[in-house]
Amino acid sequence: MAQEYIVETTGLTKHFKGFVAVRDVSLRVRRGTIHALIGPNGAGKTTVFNLITKFLDPSAGQILYNGDDITKANPADIARRGMVRSFQISAVFPHLSVLENVRIALQRPTGVSFHFWRPHTVLDNLNDKARELIAAVGLSDVETEPAVELPYGRKRALEIATTLALDPELMLLDEPMAGMGHEDISRVSDLIRRVSKDRTVLMVEHNLNVVADLSDTITVLQRGEILAEGSYEDVSNNSEVREAYMGTGHA
Repeated sequence: MAQEYIVETTGLTKHFKGFVAVRDVSLRVRRGTIHALIGPNGAGKTTVFNLITKFLDPSAGQILYNGDDITKANPADIARRGMVRSFQISAVFPHLSVLENVRIALQRPTGVSFHFWRPHTVLDNLNDKARELIAAVGLSDVETEPAVELPYGRKRALEIATTLALDPELMLLDEPMAGMGHEDISRVSDLIRRVSKDRTVLMVEHNLNVVADLSDTITVLQRGEILAEGSYEDVSNNSEVREAYMGTGHA
């Protein structure tokens, strides 16, 4: 039987030269849901992401993924296990086309190293799958365009496509709506909702409207600690959350 919670942390703590960025965070992400981390700048959200994906080692605590202890695993091992993250800054190859970016990402699950030195025709067998992913994120009309020429929101859609190419069981999205206008936010929100049907999503997001629309569970962080957790209705009606965040316009 599959674990009910795909990720569980217990007492997760991170010190930086005497500064406690994350303190005693015990988080459980239910399989098949969209789980959001919110909090103002400095609340520890991205640090929690970095700890879970092992870009940082915890000072204390334990991390379980699918019931296995991954506290001492390395980032490459985490990715191979099916936990894949995006970053606040778009991480695509700017001068390669949309199709080429997705094809490169598709090479990873094959277990074969990147074929930069081989003729491009070797990758033609990946075209059909690449185009399926490109269509899924609404970029079919620009598949031959260099990534650098895409509007910001569509670059983020391309990044999600390359993340999906790794066939993740768990997607971690770090501020996927950062810097977007209303139209792009709507498009990427719809995309996240579609791709979440087959996987679990853990995301950091500042836009409360997005969080309210997409999330099944919300964890509110304050100064590196969990302040509240529950549905949007639960946390928005929490007096401590309202005092700490809702009144400030931050999330």
